[in-house]
Amino acid sequence: MLPHEALKNALEKSEESALVAFLTAGYPEPKNFLNVLYDVSEAADAVEIGVPFSDPMADGVTIQRSSQAAIEHGVSLSWILDQLGSRTIKSNTPLLLMSYLNPLLAFGFDDLASRALQVGVSGFIIPDLPYEESMLLKTSLDKVGIALIQLVTPATPSIRLNEICQASQGFVYAVTRTGITGSATQFPADLADYLAAVKEAAKVPVCAGFGVRKSEQVRMISRHADGVIVGSALVEALERGENPGEFLRNLRP
Repeated sequence: MLPHEALKNALEKSEESALVAFLTAGYPEPKNFLNVLYDVSEAADAVEIGVPFSDPMADGVTIQRSSQAAIEHGVSLSWILDQLGSRTIKSNTPLLLMSYLNPLLAFGFDDLASRALQVGVSGFIIPDLPYEESMLLKTSLDKVGIALIQLVTPATPSIRLNEICQASQGFVYAVTRTGITGSATQFPADLADYLAAVKEAAKVPVCAGFGVRKSEQVRMISRHADGVIVGSALVEALERGENPGEFLRNLRP
């Protein structure tokens, strides 16, 4: 089974709404990365591994802070791939890399696709890569069956939303509101209508996130989407020294 198919199947087979968890690679401590990853993998249906970047424009202060700290500790895309390749205990939970475009360009798309397949990456999420400019990377990822996951927002025009949803592999990332990750802004009143439109257009599961912090929010989004994405709240739980698996299990409906 190709990696993007395995990702799609993992989200679809979840007994309830799927849970996708984001963590910044190597944060709070690089030496604990694989242990944290394993704990998160055991509690989530898919895991987004954030590649630290110096100018994470879509991220709020929590992920900015974690990204900067990871960079200061020497965490990079190459380091992450090497760490994944060194795992002795693996989970069946699909792993995704969430990265801005520059580190991927510097690595080289074909080399990146090959190495990602080798270390068990199922997909990529790239917030600053417009759909219209994604074909070069998509061609490299298609060669090895790795998903390029597309993002849509409440501001995406309907014609473009349909096009993006049709092209997305693994799942569609439905941003629940405009703005940056982690902020406490309320979800829009028409969230249900927006997610219904995304689900109608998509050929793969729809997972929704940005600003999800509480179990009540997870329950609410679960009524309208196939999965819920939790990021900043998990990073903050790790900062507090909480068990990430327990934190995620407590969020589930």
